[in-house]
Amino acid sequence: MKVLVTTENIPHRKKFDLWRDVSYERLIPSEARKTGDGPFEGMLEAADVGGVLITRSTFGALTTEVTPANIRRHGKQHTLSATIRLAGTAASTQNDRSLIHNPGEIVVVDRSRPVRLDFAAPTQSLVIEIPRDRIEGLLGPAALYSALRIDAGLGSTRLAVRFFKELVDVQDTLPPDTAARMSSIGVDLLVASIAERMAIETPKALYGTVLVQRAKAHIEANLADRTLSPAELALALGVSLRRLQELFQERGRNISDWIWQRRLDVAAARLTDPRCMHLSIGAVAYGCGFAGQAHFSRRFKDRHGLTPSEYRRFAAQPKPAESRTA
Repeated sequence: MKVLVTTENIPHRKKFDLWRDVSYERLIPSEARKTGDGPFEGMLEAADVGGVLITRSTFGALTTEVTPANIRRHGKQHTLSATIRLAGTAASTQNDRSLIHNPGEIVVVDRSRPVRLDFAAPTQSLVIEIPRDRIEGLLGPAALYSALRIDAGLGSTRLAVRFFKELVDVQDTLPPDTAARMSSIGVDLLVASIAERMAIETPKALYGTVLVQRAKAHIEANLADRTLSPAELALALGVSLRRLQELFQERGRNISDWIWQRRLDVAAARLTDPRCMHLSIGAVAYGCGFAGQAHFSRRFKDRHGLTPSEYRRFAAQPKPAESRTA
C-alpha cells in the first residue's frame, strides 16, 4: 500500500495536525481531538483496488465526531464505509446504536449521517469505501445495518476479513482486470457478512419485511437481466424459493408479476422521459429485460392499452393549456 502520511520523524507539535489533515482528505472531515498523554503517532496507507478505495489507518488515542456541518462539506454521501478492526478497539455511535468495535469485527458507517468514534488506545483498521447503491441495492437502506457490529465469530465475517487482509498485501501484483474482479468478490463477501448479521439482529416479524425489501431492490438493480426469475432471485438472496414466494404472497404479491410490473413501469417511464427519446423501442425493451420487441409490445399494450410507440407519441403531444378562471 502507498503511505499517504506517517508521523515518524515529524516534530511532536505537528504530528497530530499533519495526520488529521491527510485523514480529512482521504476519509471524511470530522471534529477530531487527540486524547491521552504523550505525542500522537499515526500513519495512513492507501490502495485503489479495482476502483475500491481501501485505507489502512493506524493512530493513537483520539475522539472524532462527524457533524452535519462536516457532512455538508464532503462529497462522499454516496458511499458507505466498511471498517475492519485489525487492532485495538473503538466505541462508536450512529443511528441510535452504540457499540464497542473489537479486532476481527466489521462495522458499516453511513457517511451521510452523523457519527461519533472514541479510541481510548492505539488502534488499526482497514476502511473500505463502497458505493452506497451497491450495498443498498441488495440489503436495503443503510439505517438497517449501519453501526451494527458484524461479529468476528461469523463464518462470513472471518472470510471477508481474511480476504481483505490478503488483498491489500498482494494488490500491487494484480493486473487491472484481476484487481477489479478481486475487489468485486471482496464487496460480495462484505454483503454476505452483513446479511448474515442482519438475519440475527432483525426480529422475526420484521425479517420478512426486510427480505422482501431486499428482493425488490435486487429486482430494480437487475431489470435488464433477461434471466432474472423468482428462482434466480431466491438464489441471490440466499433463501429458498418457497419461502420467498410465501413472503410475497403474504403481502398480496406474486414474484413473477412484480418483476414484470416493474419492467413495464420502468419502460413506460423511459418512453416518456425526454432524456430517453433517442432510444428506439427495441432498446427500451431490451434495457428493461424483455426478450424481444414483439413480446414487449404485447405485454405493454395489455397493461397500458396502447402500443409503446402510441404511448410515446401520446406523451409527446402538447397538452392543452388549462383554462383560467376569472
